Amino acid sequence: MMMKIISAAIAISLGMSVSEPAHADEIYGGIAAHQLLTIVAMENAEDGVDVQAGYRGDPIEALSAIGKPSPYVLASLNLSGDTSFAAIGLSWKFGDKIYVRPGIGIAIHDGPKLRFAPDGSQTQLGSRVLFEPELSVGVRLSETVDLEATWVHLSHAGIFSRVQNPGLDMFGARLVFELP
Repeated sequence: MMMKIISAAIAISLGMSVSEPAHADEIYGGIAAHQLLTIVAMENAEDGVDVQAGYRGDPIEALSAIGKPSPYVLASLNLSGDTSFAAIGLSWKFGDKIYVRPGIGIAIHDGPKLRFAPDGSQTQLGSRVLFEPELSVGVRLSETVDLEATWVHLSHAGIFSRVQNPGLDMFGARLVFELP
């Protein structure tokens, strides 16, 4: 199931960049702590480490009115057997040697359809399709390699349920390789 989701996300991302040059701008990989509690995510009985890999295309000139975002695809595999996901979206880069890169995407996950906490409350994510905002702070290590500290969040933002939306937060690090 997860391989189908990842394959679909890669195909959609490649399709998003058809009007742009055919080569990818960057590929990246990293690890992240899975399900850390924050002000935007509640306890949902998940944990572990995620292995993440992604692709970012060249900035989309046709979207210059909104700052020429880059399309991306991200796959995240939880090594403890908890929720894994694939996402596609757009990200913007502000800065050069030190930079900030916010992004917003849509994710498909393989988490449980129904899960309960010891107090009886539901802790599943509430929808198979979720919003996937992310934020990275990066530093250029060389002309072709960057290191990023990342935060990725999955949630339906209360759209599908006002009482059930625990969300899922991951914090980690990525190595980013610029392609020729």
